[in-house]
Amino acid sequence: MIPKPGSQRSKQRGTSLLELTVVMAVTAILAAVGASQMDGGGMELSAAHQEIRGSLDQAFTLARARGTNVTVALGKASGAGEHLPVQLSRKVKWGKPDHIPLPPNMDPPTVATLTGEAHPILTVTPRRTALASVWFLNDGQGALCMRLSGHGQLQVLRWKRDRQKWVRV
Repeated sequence: MIPKPGSQRSKQRGTSLLELTVVMAVTAILAAVGASQMDGGGMELSAAHQEIRGSLDQAFTLARARGTNVTVALGKASGAGEHLPVQLSRKVKWGKPDHIPLPPNMDPPTVATLTGEAHPILTVTPRRTALASVWFLNDGQGALCMRLSGHGQLQVLRWKRDRQKWVRV
């Protein structure tokens, strides 16, 4: 049935400006509450995580395609040969701040804890193997722990300040 022009049914098709304003206000309040619950910092750490993961993925792909080993240079590493350098923000530093504990069930890595880099030049093979290693990155408040297994699996943990614990990324 089609409502007649001017009838009560035809006038209730849209939303009023008041309803729209109320919905937008509620949405803004929910967004503000959600943003306050999130860890506000750490964008640089997220970018560093993606940079290292991307460099490792690229190295494994190149190693397989070429049939030869490929190296990834982390931090201030340099040396002879071809390296895939990892570029990090100036705000991201290598190492774990003293106020952040080690991840659970992890033995203290003497070099990585202090400098952040257990092996600054990492070699990956065409068979997707690598020298097992661990790196710590921090922005002064938050931290990342990146562990690479000998089978090329990268595990990333992030220190959550608000919960005072490491969580898997």
